[in-house]
Amino acid sequence: MSTSTASSLRGCSTAYYSSPLLAPKFKFKFPAKSQRSSLSTVEFRANPLTTSSSLVNYRGKDGSCNSNRRRRGLLLTATFPFLLPLHEFVQDLGAKAESGMSDYLLMKEEVTKVVSKGKAASVLRLAFHDAGTFEMDDNSGGMNGSIVYELERPENAGLKKPLKILEKAKGEVNAIQPDMIALGGAVAVSVCGGPNIPVPMGRLDSMEPDPEGKLPQETLDASGLKQCFQRKGFSAQELVALSGAHTLGTKGFGNPIVFDNSYYKILLEKPWQSSAGMSSMIGLPSDRALVEDDECLRWIKMYADNQNMFFEDFKNAYVKLVNSGARWRSS
Repeated sequence: MSTSTASSLRGCSTAYYSSPLLAPKFKFKFPAKSQRSSLSTVEFRANPLTTSSSLVNYRGKDGSCNSNRRRRGLLLTATFPFLLPLHEFVQDLGAKAESGMSDYLLMKEEVTKVVSKGKAASVLRLAFHDAGTFEMDDNSGGMNGSIVYELERPENAGLKKPLKILEKAKGEVNAIQPDMIALGGAVAVSVCGGPNIPVPMGRLDSMEPDPEGKLPQETLDASGLKQCFQRKGFSAQELVALSGAHTLGTKGFGNPIVFDNSYYKILLEKPWQSSAGMSSMIGLPSDRALVEDDECLRWIKMYADNQNMFFEDFKNAYVKLVNSGARWRSS
């Protein structure tokens, strides 16, 4: 074999194996998985593309590689069988995504019809109490609709009304209970001027109540609150951000039907230390405890100064909350 022929063969081999069609595998994952979502993923894999030995060994009369013929053969034998089913796969995926978005928008429209500003605080509380039972250690509780079995518990007093409110919307769409509750809380925030919170859909209903005693107690001090939220996978910053939900309702943190950062501004004023009028009744013991903790106080000051930061952090923490412990449909 001449030196030029050997060089030609090495060039042929190198060109063949460097072809982008022969990448080890193509991997597609959907939906996207992040730390804020426990959505199950479905994987599509394509095995390495192969071709016949006649393609690899084809040579011209002079011993050189006929790259044009080889490449045409490779496209015919490998590319077409792969691309056709992939094309159908992508079309099917796009159709499902479009259908899912349509269902989501319809559900959101119906929920928005029934959740007024005056009812927003109780609907948001319903979402917190359904999701707040999550515990990482045994992966129990979470946003699963089990609240319907837990309405007689003392900590859930008053939650029958917001559940009935959402039932009106649920009757108009084919919705799963935990999806409806999670979306209801998000809508409650937005109708009162808070951030728009996109909530993923596809949770499974629980057929039984969650264990008792898993919700954070109103009498906990800051250390106890941080430990409680840590067991649920939340940081001190997320604890403070989620506590901002108390800006809605009758706890005394500003306008009861406006979602803003008044909660943090009033915490810094500590009005409960005054004996005048109703000021001593503002907030829960757990609210007051936050401002006495240095780590929590740092975030309280930030959110009091920057409402946009609070909105963004609340949105992220809320999505994480309503995804915690959820079981998801596989398709």
